[in-house]
Amino acid sequence: MNVWGVPDGYDAFLVARRAREHDGPVLHVARDDAGMARIGDLLSFIAPNAEILRFPAWDCLPYDRVSPNPAIVAERVATLTRLLEPAKGPRIVLTTVGGLVQRVTPRAAFRGQSLTVTTGDNLDQEFLIELLVTNGYNRTDTVMEPGEFATRGGIFDIFPSGEAEPVRLDLFGDEVENIRRFDPATQRSSDRLDRFVMRPVADFSLDQASISRFRTGWRDLFGPAAAGDPLYQHVSDGRRHAGLEHWLPLFYEHLETLVDYLPGVAVIMAHQADEVLSSRLEMIADHFEARRQPVREGEVPYRPLPPHLMYLDRKGWDGMLSGHPVVVFNPFSRPDGAEGIDALGRPGILFARSVGDGSRENVFAMLDAQVRQWAETGRRAYLSAWTRGSRERIATLLREHGMRAETFETWTQAQDLPAGTVGLLTLGLERGFIADNLAFVSEQDLLGERISRPPRRRKRADQFIAEASEIAEGDLVVHQDYGIGRYDGLETVAVGSAPHDCLRLVYDGNEKLFLPVENIELLSRFGSDQAGVSLDKLGGASWQNRKSRMKQRIRDMAGELIRTAAMRALREAPSLTPAEGLWDEFCSRFPFAETEDQARAIADVLEDMGSGRPMDRLVCGDVGFGKTEVALRAAFVAAMSGAQVAVVVPTTLLARQHFRTFSARFAGLPVTVAQLSRMVTAKDAAAVRKGLADGSINIIIGTHALLAKGVQFADLELLIIDEEQHFGVAHKEKLKALREDVHVLTLSATPLPRTLQLALTGVREMSLIATPPTDRLAVRTFIMPFDSVVIREAIQRERFRGGQIFCVVPRIEDLDRMGARLQEIVPDARLVQAHGRLTPTELERVMTEFSDGKYDILLSTNIVESGLDMPAVNTLIIHRADMFGLGQLYQLRGRVGRGKQRGYAYLTWPQTHVLSAAAEKRLEVMQTLDTLGAGFTLASHDLDLRGAGNLLGDEQSGHIREVGIELYQQMLEDAVAELRAEKGRRKAEDRDWTPNIILGLPVLIPEEYVPDLPVRLGLYRRIAALANDAEIEAMEAELVDRFGSLPDPVRNLLDVVAIKRLCREAGVERLEAGPKGMVIQFRGNHFANPAGLVAWMATQKEGNVRLRPDHKLALVREMTNAQRIRLAKDTVQALGRLAEQEKAA
Repeated sequence: MNVWGVPDGYDAFLVARRAREHDGPVLHVARDDAGMARIGDLLSFIAPNAEILRFPAWDCLPYDRVSPNPAIVAERVATLTRLLEPAKGPRIVLTTVGGLVQRVTPRAAFRGQSLTVTTGDNLDQEFLIELLVTNGYNRTDTVMEPGEFATRGGIFDIFPSGEAEPVRLDLFGDEVENIRRFDPATQRSSDRLDRFVMRPVADFSLDQASISRFRTGWRDLFGPAAAGDPLYQHVSDGRRHAGLEHWLPLFYEHLETLVDYLPGVAVIMAHQADEVLSSRLEMIADHFEARRQPVREGEVPYRPLPPHLMYLDRKGWDGMLSGHPVVVFNPFSRPDGAEGIDALGRPGILFARSVGDGSRENVFAMLDAQVRQWAETGRRAYLSAWTRGSRERIATLLREHGMRAETFETWTQAQDLPAGTVGLLTLGLERGFIADNLAFVSEQDLLGERISRPPRRRKRADQFIAEASEIAEGDLVVHQDYGIGRYDGLETVAVGSAPHDCLRLVYDGNEKLFLPVENIELLSRFGSDQAGVSLDKLGGASWQNRKSRMKQRIRDMAGELIRTAAMRALREAPSLTPAEGLWDEFCSRFPFAETEDQARAIADVLEDMGSGRPMDRLVCGDVGFGKTEVALRAAFVAAMSGAQVAVVVPTTLLARQHFRTFSARFAGLPVTVAQLSRMVTAKDAAAVRKGLADGSINIIIGTHALLAKGVQFADLELLIIDEEQHFGVAHKEKLKALREDVHVLTLSATPLPRTLQLALTGVREMSLIATPPTDRLAVRTFIMPFDSVVIREAIQRERFRGGQIFCVVPRIEDLDRMGARLQEIVPDARLVQAHGRLTPTELERVMTEFSDGKYDILLSTNIVESGLDMPAVNTLIIHRADMFGLGQLYQLRGRVGRGKQRGYAYLTWPQTHVLSAAAEKRLEVMQTLDTLGAGFTLASHDLDLRGAGNLLGDEQSGHIREVGIELYQQMLEDAVAELRAEKGRRKAEDRDWTPNIILGLPVLIPEEYVPDLPVRLGLYRRIAALANDAEIEAMEAELVDRFGSLPDPVRNLLDVVAIKRLCREAGVERLEAGPKGMVIQFRGNHFANPAGLVAWMATQKEGNVRLRPDHKLALVREMTNAQRIRLAKDTVQALGRLAEQEKAA
């Protein structure tokens, strides 16, 4: 049956009503994933008592070589297994045409596979591991994604399918002591649970029966000769293979459909679902035919299953739905004579259309009049905002315009809305609608364009910095006292007759040094540029000589940096603050929810601009993480204060994009925005220069044309530099001259190492945006020789989902050859070329036409690298990826996956080409940097890979090779701090030593406690850096949480770190304790407060305390292990107080 008059938004209300009235489940079939997500978010709000289950389609093509995303597979399997359990209220299942047309695992395969675990249960650990593996869980060291599990002693971390967060089981023997949720980003646990259900996460299990069925089915279909196929071999060995899911039917006698899981279901089809089905069936047939074609020589053959085994055809689709009530929604009013009923819903009013005329006031006047009219006809008026923050802003704006507004947290509360009042809700509604007794206005109806952003798990900024400095076996490391050695692994050695974990370092002549783990802070990474570096000789003088020479050089350089920064700090700059009233309105035009990091960066910038001193702040955020919004807010503050703003960008294309963005955001405000680049005609450029000189232009966006001699500003107070790494040396010098007295905001995704260095050494302030936009997915990156079948699939996949493709080559001469290859692979694709030799007009035309969707593929050189924002482009092919720098590859990859679709990046090279070691290293790093927000980590990697030549020129690069990158940074930071005479900071020489603590007790993290070596090493680094008792207590809580009760050796390690910190404060160089006493050696055999020491010794009644002739302090006393630690702590704490008294005096 057709139901007319159901616009987007209203459809969710009708689905919820159907679920309440129907005695059985309701299945809603959306056209695509975006439609499913939209209606799912609305239903979660308006039908809180309903059980809403999602069944997404795979995110790969039919007959693909890649597997679907494990999280998607886990969610599908979670829904199927939950459907075998009783409903927890009205049950609504959401899927797409692509999800429903695919056959699924039969119900019988999942029955009995879920396991409910309750606190107090008895659970055999071996049985649990076997069950997890059989059900498709992947064993890892640290659980981060759905479908993973890790085990450490009696602790099991499991990320079950269908859950937002993983769970941690704590077993005592075989008894489940407690169950807690934990945050995968921090690995810290939170809420306790009484029970949880562990469901399968894979469509099939690799048990003997399944493998046997697969092998038989494979040979029957493809013949005995196909048994040599790598995929067949993998399954025979009980291992999974990339893309194995596309042979799902071979694991079972027969497959079923999603409707088989839903007895008594009522089906609701979205508008045009039938048209989507037709194109989907056509695509399945096309891909099957393409896979049957003979492969090129040297390529692995693909053996596709006949489509009917995996997918429904039209007849099967109709058969599946027969016997069930089916309703088809249509957004339009019912035409006369058409079959079906009219639900009387209509699209909402686009109030924002009046914004373009600058008549912002009229929007609220128009809304006010409309709300009154709706009240007269018995309709309640609701306004939906994307976030709580924007809801509060809108509430303020409504009240300022004399309207009554009331805020509601739930839909149940909102039912009591008084007539003539606007109900404000936090709800992801893209467009409003008008229905029988309801009227909804969305935030974007009122304020303009808005993009949906459901919340997402965040990863904290400080973790990215920590992750950038891991030490692996075989790496060159630098010991502060002994110089460059090679890290050769972790070894447990006897220290004072007790086991102690030490890092084994190898020096020249194969000499070995064992560094206790609690002193790991003496060690730093040398960097990636290790070729030809000589190891130092243990005890030789060359290291100390090099280090002291280096200190002087670095001190000289730091002095220059400080002078530059100090001159800026001494200058005054106008104090700029946001304009009252208009600020909220301007912020509310931002079409996303601010991320935590972004909000912090904006606050930092506002604080700097209002300080009265020139701002010099670097905002380092990944590509597409919202740095432009920080710039917009800063520009608003300056422009509304009557000052001029210059935004300098490296390319004309980026200038054009920023000009459009700024113009749209400042529409209707008394601000004039202009651009100056080679795309502007000579006549217009002259008018712009005049406007800048007389002050009539408030914001100018341009390339280095802005740095030309003829450009004069009337009152420039804010300079924004975007993508700083792309400016040449000459342009940077001109920027320096421009920036002396003005506020400077620099935006960069992969900051040049020198920029990063300055930020890290405190010469320049830095805000790090490491949180991805809330629904941004990490780009899936494939690194491989060029494979025409895979590239054809990648292009077709993107075209099928309505997207576009960037294809990038390193040189202009490569364009025609690559173009011909692409046309051969995908003859019907519309392709256009872009490169730097095109005239500005031609380049503008090409980019505009591509942006408008006239072409499928943009084939170009790396001209697309800088800052371009094209949300429809979600697939990137880089050919000859080995010829690009790491920063370039990362920036290029950031051009895709910026909307709600997952991005795909293919980094390829010719099959016959052998990669150089450096190119291979760059590509490996790209593969590891697949987390969102890896730009900061990349700058550190890039610093290593380039040998830091860009740091402060080649001379500094040589210095870094002498002492290694991390120690160089530390020395630079120390020199800067010393020259600044920073209070509260210990001098470098006070830090360049570490106390030696020997307690005769085991000091280590046992392997059985933390089995994974990289995790153990990471913990050692973190423990050695603990700065106070609060941090030590927090670490203790984290260890207990993640790994179980602390073994004594770990407790001893934490105690040693605490004692070591106290020894530093007391000036104690060595502390040795045993069962019969303790000996303390002061640094340089000198104690800061000798008189105080003598007086203290006189007060020590228990045991024998004396100062020996060799100036060591000896305490003689019989002690247990616990007393030994307590005495060591108490004694050095007392000595520390004495030393502090002397300093204070």
